[in-house]
Amino acid sequence: MTHFVGIPLIVLAVAVLLSRPGWTVSGVWVSPAALLALGSTIFYLRLDRPLGVVMAVLLALCIWAGANLAQQKTMVWLSAGAGLFVIGWIIQFIGHYYEGRKPAFIDDVTGLIIGPLFVIAELAFLMGLRKPLQYAIEERSGPVGRNTRKAAM
Repeated sequence: MTHFVGIPLIVLAVAVLLSRPGWTVSGVWVSPAALLALGSTIFYLRLDRPLGVVMAVLLALCIWAGANLAQQKTMVWLSAGAGLFVIGWIIQFIGHYYEGRKPAFIDDVTGLIIGPLFVIAELAFLMGLRKPLQYAIEERSGPVGRNTRKAAM
């Protein structure tokens, strides 16, 4: 369950930190955050269109928030971005400790880009949506589990 908090905080942090540098292209401000969100959205849409659309909306909100924070004083911008990033990763590692599993990106760096989509998919599954996708994922990877010995400590 920590993924539902940790991963969104990390995504927002990256949007904040990558929103200040940028370039003006044909009168439009383009930041690394916007380019990363665009590339990620294309990737998500190719994997699963409905979940990709949800991710596009959520990433747009992160870019909007990041752009607003990037306009603040440098200390506010950096504190917000770095703070969200550190807190998000702490939450993630606590969750992985209790699951008894290492983060997916340890074995495959694509886990870093799949993580946000995973959270949205898990939320859809909890709401009873996308059952065929859930069954296909669980058949291939197994259900999400936890290490009950560590969780009981």
